[in-house]
This record gives sequence, structure tokens and C-alpha cells, in this order.
Amino acid sequence: MRKATYFAMSEAEALALVDRAATMHLASTGDEGQPILRALHVVHIDGALYFHAAPVGEKTEALGKAAVLSYEEDVARVPSTFLDPERACPATTLYRAVQIEGVLEACHDPHEKTRVLAALMAKLQPEDGYVPLDPTSPLYEKAIAGIAVVKLVVSRITGKKKLGQNRTPGERQKLVEGFFGRGHAGDYAAAEAVIAANPKDPLPARLLARDGTRLLAHLEERHLDEAARLLEGAYWLEGMTRERVKEAFRRSFVTVGAIDHEGKLLAAARATSDGRVAWIFDVIVAPEARGRGLAKGMIELLLGHPAVGDAMVVRLGTRDADELYRRYGFEDVKLAPLRAYRVVEMARRRHAPT
Repeated sequence: MRKATYFAMSEAEALALVDRAATMHLASTGDEGQPILRALHVVHIDGALYFHAAPVGEKTEALGKAAVLSYEEDVARVPSTFLDPERACPATTLYRAVQIEGVLEACHDPHEKTRVLAALMAKLQPEDGYVPLDPTSPLYEKAIAGIAVVKLVVSRITGKKKLGQNRTPGERQKLVEGFFGRGHAGDYAAAEAVIAANPKDPLPARLLARDGTRLLAHLEERHLDEAARLLEGAYWLEGMTRERVKEAFRRSFVTVGAIDHEGKLLAAARATSDGRVAWIFDVIVAPEARGRGLAKGMIELLLGHPAVGDAMVVRLGTRDADELYRRYGFEDVKLAPLRAYRVVEMARRRHAPT
């Protein structure tokens, strides 16, 4: 990894990257010095990294040897046209990466092995649905004894985030505007990543509400609890659990919001799109922040995304905010039918369990 300090990632950021990695790559050597490079599931517990393996095999051949675990997270592909109308050279990829060096050790204690395997299950199957692991249970005793659990005793952690830090402010502005205008899934998140990595740059005007409140073009996982809390009691979500609301945000094409100066979420909204039809959902503003233009700012962000704003039809439903949406060209479909021919609008409803 290049040693430029502007690419450096803190240890906490690097370990957070490990925690959300679905798989990592192990690099080491086997008994005969042959190179080993394998993908595997890893968990981070108390400063060490763990993975499971067969009792006999390449990964256990590496015990006692130096090893590296690595993970790369692509943020966005940057076409040359974002930065130069003619030259191919500016084409690149923005990414985050972590590399963790150490020595591999075998774990023999059944309780430590169980703790690691339970953490792996929690990461890979968060929905639960199985009997909790117990090394003394007849259900798991032989399985836990028969599987190898390997620990990487960490000696060095290096993390890198390439998010435009080596560019000029003007070039970063072009990057951000390119992401706002392209319309790919994840582009708004990439724009926010570049902004977060370069906090001294001026914010784009589209990310400031009428009163100067910071608008977000992407809600991260840490925002979703707050978004679900803001939506509690919303008439259109009757019967929906907080977890289902959070999952709806995770699956949406675009999620936007607004935060105060301390980072507290004041507003949220989301949209889905297949490029032909888009839907706007769950527009909500905290009671104490209403009347400041936050809903307006979020709607403009959503409609500014090409996958939403350029769709043939953008739909939404409201009971009491139709005047807001009329400003953006929305009409009551009863007065302005979507099709010139007769249709029966139909829906299949699944009632929430009581």
C-alpha cells in the first residue's frame, strides 16, 4: 500500500471495515513453502481475527507462520469523463482497503472455539433460527471438537481509503457532481464518501437546506435506527416493525436525510426505481424541524437522482402533503390518469400479524 498519509485509515476505521466484510483473503505459505491465497469468513474479537477451517488442509498448514488477511471495498468506478473530456488517464476506482498482518495460531479451548463460531454465525446468519451453540450440548459437542478454529495474532494493521484525497478541490467537485449526475446505484453514497474524506472542501449547494441544515445524499447503517424512530407512528406504516422499516431503507435505491450540527438525524426519505417507474416513500421530518425546508430539500435530492427523476413515472402516496408535491409536478392520478387506456389498479395486501 502506498504510504501517502492522505490515504491512511485509522485503526478503528480499518477494523470497522473488517466487521462488515462478507469475506476476506488469507495469504500465507504451506508446509512446502507453496503460496496460499484463499477467501474465507473472518470475525474480529478483542483485537484478534479468527476463521474456521478443516482440521487438515492448506489453512492449517499455515499455522505458526506469518500471514496476511486483506479486504477491499469498491466505493465507485470513476470514468475518465468525470475529470477530462478527452484523456483516458483520469479513469480510476475509489475504494477502501485493509491489510492485517500477524501469525496464525490454533485455538483448542472449546469455549473459545464456540465463542468464535457463534460470532461467525451472528455475522453470516443474523436472522438467527438455530439452537445457540454450546460445546457441552450433544447437538454441537462433536462438531465443535472436530472443526479447526484459527486465530491471527495481529502485529500490524494498515488501512487505506482512496476517496479523492490526492485530487484538487476542483477535481473533487467534478467527482461529486459526476456521481450526482450519473444515476448508478451507490453513486449518492460515493458522493458522500468523497465529501466525508475531504471535510475542508465546500459543500455542494444541493446538500444545504433553505436554512443551511446539512442534507445527506445517503443514509449509512448508523442512521437507520434514527430513521425508523422518526417514522414511528406514521399512519402509512401501521403494523410495521422497526426492523422492517430499516430493511426497507437498506433495500432502497436512494436514501436521503438531514442532520443537525451534532449529527442527529432530523429527516429521512427514500426512493426505489427500475429506471421506468420510481416510487418515493417514507418522507418524514422531526416535528421540531418542520417548516425549515428539509422535506423540500430531500425531494429535490431524490428527484435529482437520474434513476428517480428521469423515470417515465414517479409515484408516491400522501394524505396531507399533496401541496408540497404539486410544486414538483405531481398530480392526483384520479384527475390525470397515468394511461390513456382503461386499467384496473390492483394490489395484493399482506396484513401485518397482530
